[in-house]
Amino acid sequence: MKLKVLLVDDEKDIVRLVRYNLEKEGYEVLVAYDGNTAMDMIWSKQPDVVVLDWMLPDTPGVDLCQQIKTDLGAQKRMPVIMLTARAAERDRIAGFEAGADDYVTKPFSPRELVLR
Repeated sequence: MKLKVLLVDDEKDIVRLVRYNLEKEGYEVLVAYDGNTAMDMIWSKQPDVVVLDWMLPDTPGVDLCQQIKTDLGAQKRMPVIMLTARAAERDRIAGFEAGADDYVTKPFSPRELVLR
């Protein structure tokens, strides 16, 4: 059974790059381009991990990360990896405080992201 990754990013080029690399490694990749769709997919598709951009059109990814962790609570452990251009220390700290399990900044190595 393939592990399901929910990729949440509104940049189509990033989505194509990440999707290609994850699928090449055997992951099933689900895609959402905004936070509302991502939350719907979390409940309906139950991904194993979420790769989440900070700057989404409808909600900040950091808020979405916090919502994911709060809504799921103890029901299910769903790791969240922030994938964002926001590289300042205060942004990384905010991401971890919101519940992110890892934080990768753009530009990034697709291979490193897959390994994480």
